[in-house]
Amino acid sequence: MTTRVIAFYLPQYHEIKENNEWWGKGFTEWTNVKSGKALYKDHYQPKIPYNDNYYCLLEKETQKWQAELALKNGIYGFCYYHYWFNGKLLLEKPMENMLKDPDINIKFCISWANEPWTKTWTGKEKEVIMPQSYGGIEEWENHLQYLLPFFKDGRYILKDNKPVFLLYRAENIVNCSEMITYWERRLKEQGFSGIYIIETLTGWQKKEKINNSSAIVAMEPMHCFARDLSFMERAKHALIKRLKLYYLHIYNIYSYDKVWKKIVKKLIRSKKDVYYGAFMNWDNTARKGKNAIVVKGFTLDKFEKYFALIYKRSLMENKDFLFFNAWNEWSEGTYLEPDNKYGHDYLKIIAKVQDRCN
Repeated sequence: MTTRVIAFYLPQYHEIKENNEWWGKGFTEWTNVKSGKALYKDHYQPKIPYNDNYYCLLEKETQKWQAELALKNGIYGFCYYHYWFNGKLLLEKPMENMLKDPDINIKFCISWANEPWTKTWTGKEKEVIMPQSYGGIEEWENHLQYLLPFFKDGRYILKDNKPVFLLYRAENIVNCSEMITYWERRLKEQGFSGIYIIETLTGWQKKEKINNSSAIVAMEPMHCFARDLSFMERAKHALIKRLKLYYLHIYNIYSYDKVWKKIVKKLIRSKKDVYYGAFMNWDNTARKGKNAIVVKGFTLDKFEKYFALIYKRSLMENKDFLFFNAWNEWSEGTYLEPDNKYGHDYLKIIAKVQDRCN
């Protein structure tokens, strides 16, 4: 059995009307990336894509290039973030364009990023500009009707003839178990065996919450920050956060080795399927400035070492999937796409580790 690597995929690399209204004409994720500044000695900021490729995701050739590059280097599929607000969609075009274009030949699944739309892109998570609501059967059916063409596409990732569908904050969804039961019944009517719901464990939701979900996945390194660090480590960072009000030179800095060692030894007890998470690096100063979290100590050799450990563990435990954060989270400093400093080395490591282990 081979563990397949699925990379989370952020679609905010094109203009939308709402972003232009909220943050100014031309805003995309690249706006944040370009604003990154070095805040201490040897701080790698700003991140610059290889050959200054500040692409637009509305271009067919860009998505085709991404798919080909990912497949060539051992990425089985993308997990698209899906922004649905009771029928209102945001950043939906890249996923919809992919669906229409068979030349974008890569497997995919969907993660419903079901959180309120806030100014998180600029580090202001408490400023809600589009609240999330869930409704009942009518709203569940409307959502399912939107999702069905994706589920029925031959590239969609299935587990036991069930579409793989991630919930970012399952505990937030009102009547979530009832919604899953409804979708199960409706999808069986469509020829599927149900739906394979994966709860995402993050800093917001640290453990499974829904009785009829199928699996859980730890999104790293946020789940590690929230759950796996010792009491003293969490207390230290809580104190740092408070002191920032007065001493702006203090940052939330974690050790790359310490975070990864926690991840590779992580123990999650559940009767459901459990999938591990991996990450390349973490540095969201481009988005949050001095309020950011930085994981310090990255090297290519360390990345290869720790990715190999989590991948081997997934293989030994017969895991179907390993979820990687992320394909293109440039503002958070965890991306596999080539950059001007390391070129294609991140992707080469992903491919090399899998070739060696398989």
